[in-house]
Amino acid sequence: MSEARVSVITVNFNQAEVTCELLESIRRQPYRAVEVIVVDNGSRENPEMLFKNRFPEVIFLRSEQNLGFAGGNNLALPYATGDYLFFVNNDAELTDHTIKNMLQVFETQPRAGIVSPLICYAPEKKEGAFPKSCLIQYAGMTPIHPITGRNRTIGNGETDHGQFSQAEQTAYAHGAAMMVPRQVLAEAGPMNEDFFLYYEELDWCARIRKAGWQIWVQPAARVLHKESFTVKTLGALKTYYLTRNRVWFMRRHFGPWQRAGFYFFLGLVTVPKNVAGYVLRGEWSNLRAFMRGIWWNVKP
Repeated sequence: MSEARVSVITVNFNQAEVTCELLESIRRQPYRAVEVIVVDNGSRENPEMLFKNRFPEVIFLRSEQNLGFAGGNNLALPYATGDYLFFVNNDAELTDHTIKNMLQVFETQPRAGIVSPLICYAPEKKEGAFPKSCLIQYAGMTPIHPITGRNRTIGNGETDHGQFSQAEQTAYAHGAAMMVPRQVLAEAGPMNEDFFLYYEELDWCARIRKAGWQIWVQPAARVLHKESFTVKTLGALKTYYLTRNRVWFMRRHFGPWQRAGFYFFLGLVTVPKNVAGYVLRGEWSNLRAFMRGIWWNVKP
């Protein structure tokens, strides 16, 4: 397994300095059989020279338009030569031995098709070494309920005190950090670019599982993610894609009877509850985005 080559792929969008912090953390990895591909997803300013000057070992690709999460990552696929592909958000940082510990799952679990590490919210103030304990963002996911279309992220908001210590199967990987063998990519195909934003990794995991592979989380591998635990409101773009893609995901991966139950719950509970909430809060742009997301799924 020590000879396995890993292609680390990350997508930059107007966050060059944040991406550089990720690249520094990759450089610190003791595991050396690594190539790094940075895709710039239509940033306002082309950061090519910044990356090439500071990280000459990095393969840099540039898209002149924003291709979305899946599209940006998929742009790197023809250039990746690794036996494993490790997709990492640019606002993440790897802790010691992240890559090696993730590879151990594939070594011991021959049907592992995709692996995510334990993901923690990055501390707001970084003081040298990575923290010994952290606030967990992801330690696995529960299955999506066939009626509500909802699921739960295991461990989210918990302080890490070693309660998650063993690699385990889980329902879905986390898009901020996920490693997949090239063989699985060939069998299940890449992420679906039509999702553009949100649910593309859940859709991918569902397809990987249907192809006969398993989804795993490896707590021995840890990643710090610079995403706030206290996001207050959703922008209209996020509201639209979360709404549209949640319904689309259910349409794609559940049978007719399950979909019927989901549609009943959607019309009786989800739509009235969200509409009332947006109206009471005066969030008219979110209301319009929510209804456009629903309409996208029901229009002829």
